[in-house]
Amino acid sequence: MIEVREIRNQADMSKAFDIRRRVFVIEQECPPDEEYDTYEESSRHFLANFKGLPVGTCRFRTTQKGIKLERFAVLKAYRKTGIGAALLQNCLDIISKNMLGYDHSKSPQITTSSVSTIYLHAQEHAMEFYTKYHFIAEGDRFYEAGIPHFAMRFTL
Repeated sequence: MIEVREIRNQADMSKAFDIRRRVFVIEQECPPDEEYDTYEESSRHFLANFKGLPVGTCRFRTTQKGIKLERFAVLKAYRKTGIGAALLQNCLDIISKNMLGYDHSKSPQITTSSVSTIYLHAQEHAMEFYTKYHFIAEGDRFYEAGIPHFAMRFTL
């Protein structure tokens, strides 16, 4: 029923951007210029389909701190159905099994030290979800696009 796959074509990327627009820009009223950023090209993007319909998306990228999970978005009607869990588990599986050999021309080389930490900026209301996957909150609340967030970390 739920299928998660890496985005490899513009048609799927457009579907992911539409989901992000609906969730972040329309529903959460994030400014579009804060939603779409310079990391689109260097990130690995994923699309979740439910019964063939695109309903969720996320991405991850390498940074100096490790692997950053970002832009988790699930259409409102499909939340609490396992879509977010499928997206997150897909990312964690790829990172833990395959990232040391990953060579993406638009992304920095990943080294053993850079993949030792997986982190994200969780919207405050989603922290409980990430805690179930062994992410730990670090530091104080901060705001991105006017929405309260906490940094969370998971160490391999």
